[in-house]
Amino acid sequence: MQSQHNVKRLVELYSAMCRIRAFETAALTAHREGVIPGPLHVSIGQEGVATGVCLNLRPDDRITSNHRGHGHALAKGAGVQGMMRELFGREGGHCRGKGGSMHIADFSVGMLGANGVVSGGIPIAVGAAQGLKMTKSDAIAVCFFGDGAINRGPFLEGLNWAALYHLPVLFICEDNGVAAFTRTDTVTAGPGVIARAASLGVPGETVDGNDVMAVDEAAGRLVAEVRAGKGPRLLQAKTYRITGHTSTDAAAWRDSAEVEAAKTRDPIEKLAGLLAERGVAATEIDGIRSAAEAEMAEAVADAKAAPWPDEAIAYDDVQDVGAVAFGGRA
Repeated sequence: MQSQHNVKRLVELYSAMCRIRAFETAALTAHREGVIPGPLHVSIGQEGVATGVCLNLRPDDRITSNHRGHGHALAKGAGVQGMMRELFGREGGHCRGKGGSMHIADFSVGMLGANGVVSGGIPIAVGAAQGLKMTKSDAIAVCFFGDGAINRGPFLEGLNWAALYHLPVLFICEDNGVAAFTRTDTVTAGPGVIARAASLGVPGETVDGNDVMAVDEAAGRLVAEVRAGKGPRLLQAKTYRITGHTSTDAAAWRDSAEVEAAKTRDPIEKLAGLLAERGVAATEIDGIRSAAEAEMAEAVADAKAAPWPDEAIAYDDVQDVGAVAFGGRA
């Protein structure tokens, strides 16, 4: 871990990670109770990446996410109540209950959307970066994707376009070593994402994604470079997903010893230990975690009580200009 961080920044990082963990833990419990429809893709164990990157961004910076995007949205500032209602499919969700877990968006904080299509957020982030450059804004776009996404076409297309037009975009590869249920190294030719980015003229570097301070330092530096007009950058954050691929996956296919070893590198526990070393009282450390859990319990209760969306909004937000008649609408 980096030593130059002051205690105030450490507490900020710790609080953000605890909120992500508490949100996803509460959502998993609600899903198992049968009150959240559809599968959830949680990022338990990966909180250091979303936190370390997004706490270096401004409200007007844009981000795109993937199917495992709760942490990105929370860290960027999306409201907890709107997020939980969205997972429950209720009115008042950020997408009025129509996006669900994999398609949360909150434009008010620059969250352009999670995406159920692997690598689907990459060209969206590049397009956003192109728009920012055209309007001469100094805001930037940041794109989160997993290591499985580097084997899909939009990765090549997106980095190529960003490098060609010198766009203000930071690519974040959350490398947890697994693409769904498959070890990524068994299906990826060549030396990996850094080499692929370099071949397209995009400088990249690797960081320990479970060391939130290392992510914070690297992201802060790269964000500054991108914002200064130096072109696109890529950060590979090596991390580990403790849970299965989805909320219904018990991950029996994983080596239990590997999972237990990964838990010793939990980014939240590592930072809690450092806070204690820096003199922060155990009551304060525990209080931060308890406050996050209480906040998410309130959000669950609110979502359970929220109304279902009116059926009349089913066709709202759908572009049908020039489409054939469907359901009585042209």
